[in-house]
Amino acid sequence: MTPGLPRTDRGRLLLLLALATVVTVFTATVPLLRDWFDLRVYYGSIDTWVHHGGRIYDYRVPGTAYGFTYPPFAAVAMLPMALLDLRTAIAAALLLNLAALAVILRLLSGPGWRRHGWYGWALIACLLALFEPLRDTFSFGQVNLLLLALVLTDAALLAGGRGCGRWAGVGIGLAAAIKLTPALFIGLLLVARRWRAAALATAVALGATALAAWGDADASRFYWTDALWDTSRIGRLGYVSNQSVQGILARLGEPDRAVWAVAVLLILGVWSLRARRAVAAEDWTAAFALTGLAACLVSPITWVHHLVWLLPSFAVLVRSGHPRIAGALYAVLCTSVVWLWFDDASGVDGFLGSNTYAWITLGLLLWLPVGQLPSDRRTGSRSTSTTTAAPSPTAPTIRLASVQAEADSSGTAAAAAGSVVAPGRAEDRREVSSEPTGSTLAADRNPQSSSERASS
Repeated sequence: MTPGLPRTDRGRLLLLLALATVVTVFTATVPLLRDWFDLRVYYGSIDTWVHHGGRIYDYRVPGTAYGFTYPPFAAVAMLPMALLDLRTAIAAALLLNLAALAVILRLLSGPGWRRHGWYGWALIACLLALFEPLRDTFSFGQVNLLLLALVLTDAALLAGGRGCGRWAGVGIGLAAAIKLTPALFIGLLLVARRWRAAALATAVALGATALAAWGDADASRFYWTDALWDTSRIGRLGYVSNQSVQGILARLGEPDRAVWAVAVLLILGVWSLRARRAVAAEDWTAAFALTGLAACLVSPITWVHHLVWLLPSFAVLVRSGHPRIAGALYAVLCTSVVWLWFDDASGVDGFLGSNTYAWITLGLLLWLPVGQLPSDRRTGSRSTSTTTAAPSPTAPTIRLASVQAEADSSGTAAAAAGSVVAPGRAEDRREVSSEPTGSTLAADRNPQSSSERASS
């Protein structure tokens, strides 16, 4: 038992109240709120399109140069906002993001989610509130959690057996139609030779895109021929919030797209090899985690709030017996440390510090443990055939790491990242292997300004 952790319900409640107070003070002072900037972009664009006869991509938030940057189907999906006023839309966005987060945690925790109890889930909620990508997702009114929930639903379907697997691909297809970055998960399905799921995901994405083109042909034509290729609509590539490979190169003053293309090919090569290994081990959680990491790195722009795609990686770290590493990396992603180099990212310290989150993402892509399933799963057959294996009593499940009063602090912090723990023991034979959307050029020198910063 770790000294100092309460054993009684009363002690646990007092600890949670104290922790909730600290979290509230931290989120109200250190990372200033973003004033629902992205949601106001969505709302204004839909309102202009539906009620004023304007075009989706012509709208700009008053006083800024930022407007809608997602594919046209995203606007179709957001049409219900036309029935709401802005305050109601903000409330609805909060509820949807909370629901999406609950789905993500439920998918990661699997059938054993109840065993964490009220105390464990309350601790997880407090620690998740400190995670900068989550803070920004809620504060901007972003859609990343909704997309992650869709994609992880397909991960659960692929791991669940033949009856469930036939629907795998729908979530990925919808996510890719709303935002381009999740399209890399279709690539994962191809790498895994899940031809049916890949075909379904592609069909859903193309069908949704065609639906948007039918609804507004001019907007679709403008997006696919003009807006998609104009990165200036999204924001400045060298802005410190851009934690992709392109962002690293831009802060180095390297404008050559050929260098970026070579780096992207190398990253995709590493991702393909490691994802294939994870799929061969039937470790779908690790495969999806690796794909989220690669997508963040190769996207031309990956704002800090896009890094919610790292949550499954922390889950894999805890499952594979590395809770302290997961806790340390998670803690860094709670600090907003990259903003220290908002004004000047030059020099060695700027190169290392301003790209901290990108280094974490790259490190996880290279060294995230894969295939470390419980012993009862290692004796079964492994296949990457086109048909999904029939369900069995030992089918892999996705579980959140237990948050007990006896757990050490680093393990608890890592569990907050949505840890994935498969049932049974995994000590034996462990191996540790080695959007274009969104954006923000601040109008003043305050990196945390909510009124001047866009990140759609």
